[in-house]
Amino acid sequence: QVQLVESGGGLVQAGGSLRLSCAASGSIFSVNAMGWYRQVPGKQRELVAIITSGGDTNYADSVKGRFTLSRDNAKNTVYLQMSSLKPEDTAVYYCNLLWTSKTSSGVRFHDGWGQGTQVTVSS
Repeated sequence: QVQLVESGGGLVQAGGSLRLSCAASGSIFSVNAMGWYRQVPGKQRELVAIITSGGDTNYADSVKGRFTLSRDNAKNTVYLQMSSLKPEDTAVYYCNLLWTSKTSSGVRFHDGWGQGTQVTVSS
């Protein structure tokens, strides 16, 4: 069973920084993409940033220039460095993983989510 372990959330003042991490473990043949989403009560979950196995990154317009996504392929871990945090960044942040498993008949694609980590930015 594949598990995603998130860490790094917390309380920070506006203008501060936090670094989130997400490590994937389990029966993974290969990772296709890893990223972060966030959600606040009453609103839909939204994409924050994602990185593909080839190293291409995509960021939400609201975080461009402030957030940086990186990865450690050997550890199947993705990091989200968040700087110049704003109160509107307050949300539960979820790690997302797209991975491939291998069977006798070929490969299968899967996606999963971490449990979420709370980020609170005070004004």
